Amino acid sequence: MIAFIFPGQGSQEVGMGRDFAENFPVARRTFEEADDFLKFPLSRLCFAGPEERLLLTEFTQPAILATSVAILRVITAETGLRFSFAAGHSLGEYSALVAAGVLVFGDALRVVRSRGVFMQEAVPAGVGGMAAVLGMDEPIVEEICREASQGEIVALANYNSPGQLVIAGHCGALQRALELCHRRGCKKALMLAVSAPFHSPLMSPAGERLRPILDEIPCHPFQVPLISNVEAEVNEDPGRVRELLVQQVSRPVLWDASIRKMVSRGVKRFVEIGPGKVLTGLVKRIDKTVAPQAVDKVQGLKTLMA
Repeated sequence: MIAFIFPGQGSQEVGMGRDFAENFPVARRTFEEADDFLKFPLSRLCFAGPEERLLLTEFTQPAILATSVAILRVITAETGLRFSFAAGHSLGEYSALVAAGVLVFGDALRVVRSRGVFMQEAVPAGVGGMAAVLGMDEPIVEEICREASQGEIVALANYNSPGQLVIAGHCGALQRALELCHRRGCKKALMLAVSAPFHSPLMSPAGERLRPILDEIPCHPFQVPLISNVEAEVNEDPGRVRELLVQQVSRPVLWDASIRKMVSRGVKRFVEIGPGKVLTGLVKRIDKTVAPQAVDKVQGLKTLMA
């Protein structure tokens, strides 16, 4: 049994998707569709940068979505590979919803463009951030966040894999949490180069601003089930999608549990579709009995077809 998984913000790189667009008309048309829909040359930004513009959240999110969908369409056209589950990390959940047939690509582009703007505007620059904590168990980090808050907010944002967690919140509370992590023997704890405290309660205003946009978007029946970030449970009810996406903005990403859920349902093979290989690395750490593979370049497609 195969699952298709899709990366989120942080996987972007200048040049992403270019080799697919150069070699496969369906990928080229996907980027053209994104350019037309957004009314700016997103494809040029993906293929040639500049990097500082690609790193802006409002552009990063549609760029990763477009690249993931372009590669997905190539895989579908060239391999006919069938998958039984879909999931995406944070922003990647929108790519997964396109793959599952729930969201039309253009509608997903519209939502993620707004999502990026709203998330960036939810907290002023310099007020909040995120940090990675490596080599500590979840209950200890949860306790540290409670102790470090001191009237501010700091909370677990990403449960990525065993020993790899991300916390988010006010900068002061984050620094206190990192100091406590070091004192209690974590392997590594460091601030991440992001501009906002994603997937923390500080993002709640962004979720609420996103709600009316999601309400205008049709959600079609699932062609394959999806594992949601918020619950790490199977969702096949399109009526629940909008509320889960609103909650997703300010709730932690339960990625470790999501992968385990799919494994418990019989998934033996994971195909990461989109820029980078971050999720492939996480899957390897979560369960060493399954086979993850990244398709971020045409060479990865050739390996998939071998």
